[in-house]
Amino acid sequence: MKFEQTGIPGVWLIDIDPHEDERGFFARAWCAEEAAAHGLNPACVQCSFSFNKLRGTLRGMHWQTAPHAEAKWIRCTRGKAWDVALDLRPESPAYGQSIGIELSADTRRMIYIPEGVAHGFQTLENDTELFYQMSEVYVPALARGIRWNDPAFRIEWPVGQPVLSDRDRSYEDFTL
Repeated sequence: MKFEQTGIPGVWLIDIDPHEDERGFFARAWCAEEAAAHGLNPACVQCSFSFNKLRGTLRGMHWQTAPHAEAKWIRCTRGKAWDVALDLRPESPAYGQSIGIELSADTRRMIYIPEGVAHGFQTLENDTELFYQMSEVYVPALARGIRWNDPAFRIEWPVGQPVLSDRDRSYEDFTL
């Protein structure tokens, strides 16, 4: 696996390192030992899928608070998505900053999002699916969200007129 630190401390991009031959390739998709060696939370207690029928579907911005703050490993297994990490850790030098990257089934790239960083994505193709590995179980009472277009963060989304859930549409603005 190849690890690349982003401009937000603790947010990493992870690419596979395929070993190819005439049959195709074999690659490690995840390794707790390599994760820990890079300072990432290697716990995986829950895995989930997000299937999205329509291009432009936007889910986010979400995170979970202590004592069940979660780290997430996210990979696009079908289609293509614009994935966003937003640093909400007041002690971080990147507090209030976000990054966006394209994840696709073709590249098999993964993003690691640590505890305290909000996550969201917007699909770039119909029938896009993302696979999540989480370090904590989902606890609805600790789930949090902010509005996808909160002016405090100026996150740029690639597809206009997003497809949103009522919940994501109704989140309040965040106070920095």
